[in-house]
Amino acid sequence: MEPLKHECGIVEIRLLKPLEYYKQKYGTYFYGLGKLYLMMEKQHNRGQEGAGLGVVKLHTTPGHEYVFRERALGSSAIQEIFDSVRRELSAIDYENRPPEWIERYAPFLGEIYLGHLRYSTTGKSGLSYVHPFLRRNNWRSRNLLMCGNFNMTNVDEVFQQIVNSGQHPRIYSDTVVLLEQLGYALDKENHRIYRQHRGKLPEPDLTFAIEDNLDMARVLKAAAPTWDGGFVICGATGSGDMFALRDRGGIRPAFYYYDDEIVVVASERPVIQTVMNVHRRQVEELTPGSALIVSKKGEIRIVDVLGRGKNQRCSFERIYFSRGSDADIYQERKALGRNLVPAILESVRYDLDHTVFSFIPNTAEVAFIGMSEGLERYLDQLKTDRILAAQQTGTLNAERLSEIMSHKLRIEKVAIKDIKLRTFIAEGAARNDLAAHVYDVTYGCVHNHLDNLVVIDDSIVRGTTLRQSILRILDRLHPRKIVVVSSSPQVRYPDYYGIDMSRMSEFIAFRAAVELLRESGQEDVLKRVYENCLAQASLPDDELVNCVKDIYRPFTARQISEKIAQMLTPPEAEAEVEIIFQSLEGLHEAVPNHPGDWYFSGDYPTPGGIRLVNQAYINFYEGHPDKR
Repeated sequence: MEPLKHECGIVEIRLLKPLEYYKQKYGTYFYGLGKLYLMMEKQHNRGQEGAGLGVVKLHTTPGHEYVFRERALGSSAIQEIFDSVRRELSAIDYENRPPEWIERYAPFLGEIYLGHLRYSTTGKSGLSYVHPFLRRNNWRSRNLLMCGNFNMTNVDEVFQQIVNSGQHPRIYSDTVVLLEQLGYALDKENHRIYRQHRGKLPEPDLTFAIEDNLDMARVLKAAAPTWDGGFVICGATGSGDMFALRDRGGIRPAFYYYDDEIVVVASERPVIQTVMNVHRRQVEELTPGSALIVSKKGEIRIVDVLGRGKNQRCSFERIYFSRGSDADIYQERKALGRNLVPAILESVRYDLDHTVFSFIPNTAEVAFIGMSEGLERYLDQLKTDRILAAQQTGTLNAERLSEIMSHKLRIEKVAIKDIKLRTFIAEGAARNDLAAHVYDVTYGCVHNHLDNLVVIDDSIVRGTTLRQSILRILDRLHPRKIVVVSSSPQVRYPDYYGIDMSRMSEFIAFRAAVELLRESGQEDVLKRVYENCLAQASLPDDELVNCVKDIYRPFTARQISEKIAQMLTPPEAEAEVEIIFQSLEGLHEAVPNHPGDWYFSGDYPTPGGIRLVNQAYINFYEGHPDKR
């Protein structure tokens, strides 16, 4: 599959002991920084466009920096930012510095750490869009570091609220909008405590009272209810309060662990398990709608901020984005593969003797294992039935038994991801020619014009790599038939909650449905859907419907799959090509606890998603597919 732009990854750490404690127990002041580095590296799969880290020191004296930040762009950004931190720290003679000096003055060695891995979800890029974002102030309790894995569907609305409050944001982006909205709520919380103690405490005791009594739950409740989207928002004040807030539907993932030394939040459970060397049961999922809050004093609490909504945990997380080392995700991906076995057997007419099975590296490997297990189960039952039949007819002998038992699955690694070609150096046909060589094949494992070749992929979104590369190279093996199996259903609709796929024309399933409408004389449906989408723009949230569903309604999933196969088959291909997709029912059976399926069903979890998909169709129909 051609790679999607992934969701972002987050890491948040709070050390609960003085830095000297970690030096004595673990032999280093870099304990927190080391954990941050490991968890960011182990989530590198979630973002390769940029990375950033932020650190808050709680015991710095006035006149010295207490909020540190480092950011970089590119796939090597993690290494770059930590190399920069290492260079700054290498000038310090730790052995001859007292712990109090390290606690107060050593750069990037603090009690709170934020890490972020970014992939653009809005089409905007550059260092100014890399998290964490920082809102500066001369009072520590009004400084705010923030990062997140999110995409908001109602940024315009929230931006206008900020402007109406008198603010003037420097940049228009969802991150800046959220930062300023949270900053405004943080300012109001500071004022609330200031009014409580004004006249009762002298300065600087009044400032310390504000720092000690900030209610971050109150801050979050003042801002977050206006957000429409999928999100995990992490932040820390300069005075030492830390939080992580998850959307009420649980669209974006978040997990945490804490003991008497450390609090950790990350996007994926196995990352925490591995880095902290703890059991799966010790890593908790952050409840949707809730925030994990750690106060300046190190008090930990889980607070219901938004209320827990209907479960909308993202199924694409399980199919594609998250690390397969998670115990549940591993089993789910295997189940996705097993569920496809009946359709595969029908496609090859149950002829396993003349069928070779393989997968598209590398993310489909676990689904391939599940598919193989399902086929083995079928083959075992077939052997049992044949043995029993031979027994009943009196024809069972050593020769017949040996013949029955000789039937095996033919499993080969036919596709090899050869090199990561830099296709940007070429244009047009030259670029397509380069793309055709991203994969190589293993020759000699398919009998020419006799065998079926079944390959499984995790998902088919645009189909570009299939047409330009995979199907071409598989056809070089001269199979009778190529069956491409997708462990996910047809991706029909854009995502607006963290994955960069927002244009209708990107999806091969959409293009296939449009082509079928035109071929069947139903082109009027395209105009009617356009008019219905326009009419939706002025409706209140509770009356919104996804009008784009009508594009697919006249056709069965099989008809669309057949059209996709026709559109993606290269003109020079000799083999027959069939494409099989997971069904929605198969998806929900395999991934029962993550029912968020709007990519496939069009059932968006928030009104903002419905508004945006209708707008995406308007843009398509009007000829502005890149407009957002």
